[in-house]
Amino acid sequence: MSLPIAMGWRHLLFANWPVDPAVVSERLPDSLTVEPYDGRAWLSVVPYLNVDVRPRGVPASVGVDLPELNLRTYVSRDGEPGVYFFSLDAAGALGVVGARLFHRLPYYYADIEIAATDRGIAFTSERRHPGASPAEFAGTYEPVGDAFTPAPGSLAAFLTEHYRYYTTARDGTLRYADIDHEPWTLRAATAEIERNTLFEANGFDAPAGTPVCYYSRGVDIASSRNRRWG
Repeated sequence: MSLPIAMGWRHLLFANWPVDPAVVSERLPDSLTVEPYDGRAWLSVVPYLNVDVRPRGVPASVGVDLPELNLRTYVSRDGEPGVYFFSLDAAGALGVVGARLFHRLPYYYADIEIAATDRGIAFTSERRHPGASPAEFAGTYEPVGDAFTPAPGSLAAFLTEHYRYYTTARDGTLRYADIDHEPWTLRAATAEIERNTLFEANGFDAPAGTPVCYYSRGVDIASSRNRRWG
């Protein structure tokens, strides 16, 4: 049984590409449906830093900090919207094993570095997980413009304000967990992405065009335990 967890998410980039819904649908479990926005599905690359990762109820001072990178999309089940992760790369081998075992999430061990520079947040990741498809990411991102809270129904809200994730067990059973946090405070962002093979590693062609990018300094979150759907 999975434990509810708490952590902070810091220095996030949401880099989002619109794609044909059929492209995403064919790589989803049959139990999930693509959630489109204005008729388009979205694939999002999200690098950030997890801080104070711990079971809920445990003091933050004993938590650990782990950088992470994920490729995700937006789905629903019986009208309940959520996020579906195609992959999550993270530093910390023990955390990866625990997330795969107890939360049924497709985590992969990776060498990851995140640092503040005079050009913004520099983030690099190289997957080292035994037997996994290779995946690399290298980029620098920084906020521009004023901070804002996404308006309900806006694209920014759609790409950030999801409070559930779905995943599947090895037997194909649909599972989910609910996430609780304050609404996001966002800023528009610029991103210089030098390498990104996450799409190819997950069976997608790299989307064309420039992504829609947002930055957030972060939120503190609490997650429920991972439950079986129904």
